[in-house]
Amino acid sequence: MKINTAFRCGSGLALLGGLLMAGSVQAQSEATECIAPAKPGGGYDLTCRLAANGLQESGMIERPMAVSYMPGGIGAVAYNHVNGVREDDPNLIVAASTGAAVNLALGKFGEYDATEVRWLGAIGVDYGAIVVSEDAPWQDLDELMDDLRENPQEIAIGAGGSIGSQDWMKAALAAKAAEVKPQDLRYVSFEGGGEAMAALLGDHIQVFTGDLSELRSQLESGKVRVLAALAEERVEGPYADIPTAVEQGYDVKWPIWRGYYMGPEVDDAAYESWVERLRDMEESDEFAQLREDQGLFPMALYGEEFDAYVQEQVAEFKALSDEVGLSQ
Repeated sequence: MKINTAFRCGSGLALLGGLLMAGSVQAQSEATECIAPAKPGGGYDLTCRLAANGLQESGMIERPMAVSYMPGGIGAVAYNHVNGVREDDPNLIVAASTGAAVNLALGKFGEYDATEVRWLGAIGVDYGAIVVSEDAPWQDLDELMDDLRENPQEIAIGAGGSIGSQDWMKAALAAKAAEVKPQDLRYVSFEGGGEAMAALLGDHIQVFTGDLSELRSQLESGKVRVLAALAEERVEGPYADIPTAVEQGYDVKWPIWRGYYMGPEVDDAAYESWVERLRDMEESDEFAQLREDQGLFPMALYGEEFDAYVQEQVAEFKALSDEVGLSQ
């Protein structure tokens, strides 16, 4: 299954100074906040901290950005909170990703759909990964797929999301590529990627369908083995030795954008100032290093362009949910 990913790419945490680019917007002097819709330690936490560090160190905000956590429903609690309580807060941004688009496509955010917020922008992209512990019996993706075909119920696959989430979608697409029905998988749901990784390291699950950016410290420690990156082609840096599923004969790709939205009633002036603030931050050489240090890859979509992209993704994921058997 091919997913349209019209990304503009370039690479990105140790910013060296408060360098304001020519033509950048005035620095935000009021208190700002980023909500991570999960517990600490996963991709949403990373996304908020990317903004908090990048905006302050590049001079886009004058005061440190607060990062708060609002787990529940893999993003649903935060989405409903912004729509029902802080719909016009000009100083609040919320971390989002491809996973939010998946859940919106499946109607998991309750009464609100993808048109209910102001999609702000995406400043990096990650890729899905199929991960096992260092002492797992599988040395490559073929070996895992062979065992899945033999008896899928014997292998516990876990990730940060329930059935229908993007992490489940990764497992489902991998299963389909191996001619295994996604419904036959033994899937264990966790609130976030941090919990799922802990479960993998604790031998509570055997396979983790996470994201490359979440794995860097574990790769460096040698505690995990990545059987496949779900990218079009091999990525660079510390992931260069990881084969893609595609090159191993399985047409499974899963890009994950990292971005933000704001409340539906935020006025145009505040919205546009945030768009320009993120754009100026992302275009700096310093932010490229920050993004690279976090294991992300370049993506730059903002404002109306980003909103259109999200709406298109949601439509694609609705069709994808039919393909993997979520809609009967």
